[in-house]
Amino acid sequence: MTLAGTPAVAVAQDRTTTKHTEPLPLERLFDNRAVSDDAHPGDADFDGAGNSLSAQDLHTAGWDPGRLLGLDSVSLRWPHTRPGEPDNVRADGQQVRVDGTGNAVSLLVAGTSAVGGPGNGVTGTGTVHYWDGSSSPYTLTAPDWRSGSLATKAVALPKVNTRSGTPLAEKAKLYAVTVPVHEGRRIRSLTLPRDAGPASDLHVFAAAVRRTESSWTGTWTTSTAGYTSVGPWQNQTLRLVVHTSAGGSRTRIKLANTFASTPLEIGHASVVVQREGATGRGRPVPLRFGGRDGTVLPAGAHAVSDPVGFQVPAESNLLVSIHLPGAVPAAPVHSEARQQSFVSAGGSGDRTGDAEGAAFTGTLDVWPFLTGVDVRGGPGSVVAFGDSITDGVRSTPGTNRRWPDLLAQRLRAQQDVPHYGVLNQGISANRVVSDRYPGDGVSDDTGGVSALNRLERDVLGQTNAHTVVVFEGINDVRWGASADEVVAGLKEVARRAHERGLRVVGATLTPCEGYQDCFPEVDAKRSAVNAFIRDNGGTFDAVLDFDAVVRDPARPQRMLPSYDSGDHLHPGDAGYQAMANSVELRKLLPGA
Repeated sequence: MTLAGTPAVAVAQDRTTTKHTEPLPLERLFDNRAVSDDAHPGDADFDGAGNSLSAQDLHTAGWDPGRLLGLDSVSLRWPHTRPGEPDNVRADGQQVRVDGTGNAVSLLVAGTSAVGGPGNGVTGTGTVHYWDGSSSPYTLTAPDWRSGSLATKAVALPKVNTRSGTPLAEKAKLYAVTVPVHEGRRIRSLTLPRDAGPASDLHVFAAAVRRTESSWTGTWTTSTAGYTSVGPWQNQTLRLVVHTSAGGSRTRIKLANTFASTPLEIGHASVVVQREGATGRGRPVPLRFGGRDGTVLPAGAHAVSDPVGFQVPAESNLLVSIHLPGAVPAAPVHSEARQQSFVSAGGSGDRTGDAEGAAFTGTLDVWPFLTGVDVRGGPGSVVAFGDSITDGVRSTPGTNRRWPDLLAQRLRAQQDVPHYGVLNQGISANRVVSDRYPGDGVSDDTGGVSALNRLERDVLGQTNAHTVVVFEGINDVRWGASADEVVAGLKEVARRAHERGLRVVGATLTPCEGYQDCFPEVDAKRSAVNAFIRDNGGTFDAVLDFDAVVRDPARPQRMLPSYDSGDHLHPGDAGYQAMANSVELRKLLPGA
């Protein structure tokens, strides 16, 4: 959803806080009117040319005044103002009160051009101030509200209001961006970037600290890969099967309305350990959201359920049930689940409390809406960030033979390294530097936005993640990217992950000779990328040589036949096992 803010220098380089005015709450600094009523579009002027956001379109998206929005694992409150009232600040060195301890500060922003037309976005440098008197710099980019990328937007609205009353039929976009901080130091305030000049403005609508959640461990995740037609579902219950890595005595789930343009209503939700099929071991445990049975997810936002006392076994299957009371014609999904889940018959109502599976007469081979399960306690998590080979494509469905699952088994079976949760953030057909799914609208393409564009959501915002294994790039070189472009993308992934304190482990790309488009020139680019990964000049903290593990010694361009699934690109179960077995577990340790 977002492009992270990038610091001008490493946050480790402190400087003494200079004298500055007393910080104020952001809303006390509002000096610009971005939102107008469609009936009175002249009451706001977001960009200096009389253009503005539509209050009606924001309402349709669920972005109502004062609404708390879950964006990239932080809650940001949309301004509690009426159309035509000041609702954002044009950044010009103001001191903003932002109190708390965490791993980033998140801001809801957009850039505008003074000429009134689409611009290139706005970049500026600011400062994070801590209560101990130290500070750290950051550089923040606010994409343009009209021409910025759909792949990284928080929300897109269908039109731009104009003072003439004739709207422009183009997308108006807002963005959530984050800036790095010193984790463990309590933040006192934020100095916003100075005025970018007469040609453009950087607007800030909300700001909050993304808290560090060291008391939780992610046990299962999946990445939203696209937004596609479903059902339609109407007053039905989904019962989704997911496989845990770590265990704990309390749990919570994460639901996301990623890429959507309208809100999603959740009636009820529950969790239970699977016995078989859609039947649980006992009665499902109900989940609540802010003390309520259900919740509404605005367009692009996520929700986390309240913690509940429920024993989650490690390496077990859970049934997570979600009641959808309204009509749902499209949904954010992860398409390559490699796992059969279930859906009740149309109009069958709330079946989240059913212990037996008789009501679940339909099946699903995707994961809609559900993006994570956390357990209380534990040592934190390792994120596997990649494409279809991390996604487990061509592994045996329903057996959890993806290499991240097998790595989790290895971690559980030893005592030298903590029993980390392993979070699978692989997306089939995903690329490092270019998008498959464009980031907006209903589409059959579920290859996801690029690794660079989903990094914040799928890695940096994950619960208590310490290490990321980056294993991606084969699709880029197969589909036209140069080796240099992939290397630059991998460097950027590593740089941004290091800024947030993660250990970054690079993995070499596996061979694919024999696959339909894996030509000799593709293998040459793959080999060049692998040469960089193996001798990366400090880009990665450690390297996993998956290429060396699965290649045929007699012909290194191809996979060893015993590890090949048969399509010559994806390993089979034996190949995934060999990959997991090859991981030196100590390479996953932060600070190793």
